Amino acid sequence: MFSLNNILYFQAGLGATANIFLLFFYIMITLCHRSKPMDLISCQLTFVHIMMFLTGGHAWLTGFFVSLNIGNDFICKATAYINRVMRGLSICITCLLSVFQAVTISPNTSLLAKFKHKLKTYMIYSLFYFWSFNLSFSINRIIYTGAYTNVSETSQLKVTKYCSLFPMNYIIRGLILTMTTLRDVFLVGVMLTTSTYMVIILFRHQRQCKHLHSISHLRASPEKRATQTILLLVIFFVVMYWVDFIISSSSVLLWMYDPVILTVQKFVMNAYPTITPLVQISSDNRIIMMLKNMQKLCYQIFKKV
Repeated sequence: MFSLNNILYFQAGLGATANIFLLFFYIMITLCHRSKPMDLISCQLTFVHIMMFLTGGHAWLTGFFVSLNIGNDFICKATAYINRVMRGLSICITCLLSVFQAVTISPNTSLLAKFKHKLKTYMIYSLFYFWSFNLSFSINRIIYTGAYTNVSETSQLKVTKYCSLFPMNYIIRGLILTMTTLRDVFLVGVMLTTSTYMVIILFRHQRQCKHLHSISHLRASPEKRATQTILLLVIFFVVMYWVDFIISSSSVLLWMYDPVILTVQKFVMNAYPTITPLVQISSDNRIIMMLKNMQKLCYQIFKKV
């Protein structure tokens, strides 16, 4: 268990650092007026992932709030609610990013082309709707989460060292699970559909350009690399999200707590927020150029010293 916790802390540290770096980058390019339309969505997703790491039930965060003399019950309700909102926003904004990427690269003759001229407006409305929906939908976490007590232990589902879920009516529990499942199935379906559409477009473009390139050059073409990145991120997100969903749903339905399973669930839940910024950093030429310039600047400074 000790080693699993070490891995969990390392993952959280790596993911939080990468996302914070990416957030500062998006803020900087936005202030410099060099941002792309998709940067707004990516910035939101990065912020959401940072909040997921901060409210992921880590003992150090709870200990910090306790040192400020803030009640455990308030801490549990606040962190559980924010984390649930952020988890919902993660899948919603990832789906939005996939949809808007598909619209952006769609041919001018396609049905999606007519949405291009109002892309920014739709983007703002969509983000506002997703935030409003998830803030409202996750309100049950405030009601049914609280500080763990030794009284009536069998009626509580311990989810962290300090916090637990209180028993809820079977009808309410089933309704929440059904609505969450419907939301996730719909969003994952849209994500897979738009990603498949983008893959088809990229392959068509690759085929059209085939006669202009040698086979060796074609294997390393930007279109193929973009296709592989899209497939990797979508498949990875879908697998990690549903493994996390199955574990968390099973724990609530069966009303069971296992510290090892909980640690594994946290690792799975944080896998996507950890990998995403690393992929974005390595694939964004603007970041690569900025890092190279910083490296040159540091080298010149040390050389003068």
